[in-house]
Amino acid sequence: MKYKLSEIALFNPTETLKKGTLAKKVGMDKLQSFCRDIPDYEIAEFSGGTKFRNGDTIMARITPCLENGKTAKVNILNTEEVGFGSTEYIVFRAIDGVTDEDYLYYLVCSPIVRDIAIKSMVGSSGRQRVQTDVVKGIEIELPTLDEQRKIGSLLKSLDDKIAVNNKINENLAA
Repeated sequence: MKYKLSEIALFNPTETLKKGTLAKKVGMDKLQSFCRDIPDYEIAEFSGGTKFRNGDTIMARITPCLENGKTAKVNILNTEEVGFGSTEYIVFRAIDGVTDEDYLYYLVCSPIVRDIAIKSMVGSSGRQRVQTDVVKGIEIELPTLDEQRKIGSLLKSLDDKIAVNNKINENLAA
């Protein structure tokens, strides 16, 4: 069955973080191209930006960051902790009982979403941004929740193995 992306994911879900609160900040410069994990963050005073929780997917909405693959799954926060980052992120959150968060991350990274997002960009050259409404309207063939969990788990295990291999390589290099 086909669904609009906005029917299977929350976009930029509302979170509360008071101005001046110290919190984990993930700047665009912290994201690596085509890498699931967030390698670094800073503790900063919240003064604005997108807010997110663990399990959310953050995707750059500005050129050239989106084209360069700056999309990550948030995994640096504690339970109930809210982090923040660039206003140039779109935050996707899986809907309980509808979408698996790992499946959603890999869906957002896939050409099914990325290609349409990139083609939707408008604005002056060098400062083009994704039209969020276009992304919300992308039609998706959605597998059952059980199938999503299996697909997400398989892809996650491959990314986990890549992360372990990278650590081994770093240790060998050191």
